[in-house]
Amino acid sequence: MTDSPIDPTLLERLAEVSVRTGLNLQPGQELVLTAPVTALPLVRAITRAAYAAGASLVTPLLTDSEVTLARFETAGDETFDLAPGWLYSGMAEAFDRGAARMAIVGEDPMLLSEQDPAKVSRVGKATSTAYKPALEKISTFEINWTICAWPGESWAARMFPDLPTGDAQAKLADAIFSASRVNTDDPVAAWDEHNATLRARTRWLNEQRFSALHFRSPGTDLTVGLADDHEWHGGASEAQNGVVCNPNIPTEEVFTTPHAQRVDGTVCSTKPLSHQGSLIDGIEVTFKDGRIVEAKADKGGDILRELIATDEGAARLGEVALVPHSSPISQSGLLFYNTLFDENAACHIALGQCYSKCFLDGASLTAEQIAEKGGNSSLIHVDWMIGGAETDIDGITADGTRVPVFRAGEWA
Repeated sequence: MTDSPIDPTLLERLAEVSVRTGLNLQPGQELVLTAPVTALPLVRAITRAAYAAGASLVTPLLTDSEVTLARFETAGDETFDLAPGWLYSGMAEAFDRGAARMAIVGEDPMLLSEQDPAKVSRVGKATSTAYKPALEKISTFEINWTICAWPGESWAARMFPDLPTGDAQAKLADAIFSASRVNTDDPVAAWDEHNATLRARTRWLNEQRFSALHFRSPGTDLTVGLADDHEWHGGASEAQNGVVCNPNIPTEEVFTTPHAQRVDGTVCSTKPLSHQGSLIDGIEVTFKDGRIVEAKADKGGDILRELIATDEGAARLGEVALVPHSSPISQSGLLFYNTLFDENAACHIALGQCYSKCFLDGASLTAEQIAEKGGNSSLIHVDWMIGGAETDIDGITADGTRVPVFRAGEWA
């Protein structure tokens, strides 16, 4: 029996940071935890950390790649429009009762790359529809939630195909631990310092009250109007239940809500997008009056167009986020094929659902009021990267004044 390629001490630190900093789990609070079955060592560590923090109940829900593939390879065609709505309704009920939510990612991001894209799209739409009652609790930030990562063997092999399995997994684990700031003597203090930096950036952006951002880089000339009464967030934020949590471990972004009707111009992706097991690369889209009117990609163009056609809001933006090119994930030079990491390597935009917390007094706004202010609504929320070393961004004020925000990929 060989030793694990994953440092057990750093794995325990990741579990501790995910529970205490990422989730900030409260005494007596339940935890609903989703994870791939291969991530059981981290699931167990998180469960121990959660009960030590006072959790009343930890409920893990596990998925398996072989089970997922079995459906696509053997199930009848009529089954691909089905999803377990009863499960997601149960999760929404748990959130209504005050449960926290944690997701562990770690499966092969290209698991479904060889499957029928139409079936993948149908499953994605059915799942998004069924998941909506639970997702609304997350997108409106009613509960404290977070996402962290497990260095799965298949994911590691995808990133480092030339290395032996153990070496690849060890290298991915090191990358995850570094990005998650747990390879330091005091990870909690490191996160406190990082959150303070992100707070300073959001404070400056909120003081500016920009009405739009103008992105310029090779192939990109895009003006993103910002929603009325938008608010910038980043790092630790307070959920509606009063708990301050870090929704993503790791995170490097500050983000807000675009105006769904006020996005114009052309934008090109700077990194591939891994979506539902397929890779979409070389994305180029054109917006007019907030809506995508032309979309193409060097690879995965059909999947991109299926995604945009999910519903009315899928062709509009729900998020714009700023990340400097000097972010640790960017400087690692790694493509993770996973949005949790890749979105923290570059400025990005997201098609679909907006976050209601990205409005002044967002917790008190109805869905209709959010829409009136320019917030988008959709079954999807899919981030893709548009920033890099050549990205310039100007903030545009209501009177047309332009203020440098980014120059050559860095905060100006």
